[in-house]
Order: sequence, then C-alpha cells, then structure tokens
Amino acid sequence: MTIIIKNDAFITADVLALVTRERESALSYREWKHRLAGYGYGVSDTDHGSVLETLPHHVEVCVLPADLCV
Repeated sequence: MTIIIKNDAFITADVLALVTRERESALSYREWKHRLAGYGYGVSDTDHGSVLETLPHHVEVCVLPADLCV
C-alpha cells in the first residue's frame, strides 16, 4: 500500500492504473469497491463526483472518471 502524504502526479497515475485494472476484473460495482478495500482504498460519493480515498484516514487521492463508477 502506498502512503500518500501529498498529491504526486506519478503516484496518482499509478494508483489510478491499479483502480482501472481492478474495475476491469470486477464483475460488479460492489465487488470493485470490495477489491479496492483490500488495497486500502475506498470510493466516496461527493457533490463533485466519486472520489478515491484512503480507507483508514479518508484522505482524498483523486477524483475518479465517471465511466469507472457505473
């Protein structure tokens, strides 16, 4: 698991690649969220879209593309 202290574009790109890969493998949105929890990430629905966050501390990592959250 990567500890994100400040938003680094390279780390964010790597995490987003992991999230995308897991979404392609998952059969449903619920399974995808469960898979992400195994990596220490969660999806939070906010006013400005779905946000990827770290699970224990709920630190925002990035805003997720809308096509992933279907």
